[in-house]
Amino acid sequence: MNLRALAAEALGTLFLVAAVVGSGIMAERLAGGNVAIALLGNTLATGAILTVLIIWLGPISGAHFNPAVSLAFALTRGLAWRLLPAYWIAQCLGGIAGTLLAHAMFELPAVSLATTVRAGDAQWLSEGVATFGLVATIFGTLRASPSAVAPAVGLYIAAGYWFTASTSFANPAVTLARTLSDSFSGIRPEDAPPFVAAQAAGAVLAVLVMAWLLGPARARQPSR
Repeated sequence: MNLRALAAEALGTLFLVAAVVGSGIMAERLAGGNVAIALLGNTLATGAILTVLIIWLGPISGAHFNPAVSLAFALTRGLAWRLLPAYWIAQCLGGIAGTLLAHAMFELPAVSLATTVRAGDAQWLSEGVATFGLVATIFGTLRASPSAVAPAVGLYIAAGYWFTASTSFANPAVTLARTLSDSFSGIRPEDAPPFVAAQAAGAVLAVLVMAWLLGPARARQPSR
């Protein structure tokens, strides 16, 4: 078990969620009720931090920060199956810590269960599409230009905020963490399980489609 890799996954997911939740709080406070401006601020911070985190922590853990991405790599033998549960736990704990940190920085209660409704067929379809595109972006870019994965992922998620009805969570750990924040980026706890199911389905479908598109060679990320 590579403890450094697990620490990197937890730390990366912490910073990712802190950026998502924190920028949402800041954007909502500064936007004066203009939701489009608030979403733009949230988008820019999320895309930027993802790019930085992948460059920073990618050499240590692969920079998944996302149980759906870890599942996709396990399915393609890019991550050992025995490590998958540990990756998921590290990511979820890191995400929860990121919400707590964001709340502390903005002098909010440590935990406030979200009340934002995010439910319905369109939202679930959006999460499947968002996660499919994320996994496809990672695998396709790894094959074509590995050094471009960080900006490609940051740009894809930034775009996903705007072209999906759900604003592209595309991440079960982030979804869980956002149930604990009754802020701009929150999601009601009862709405989270269908989001996670749609994300898992999108990741698995992306693995199948990209295996056909790219051929037999798997994504070149070593098992840890």
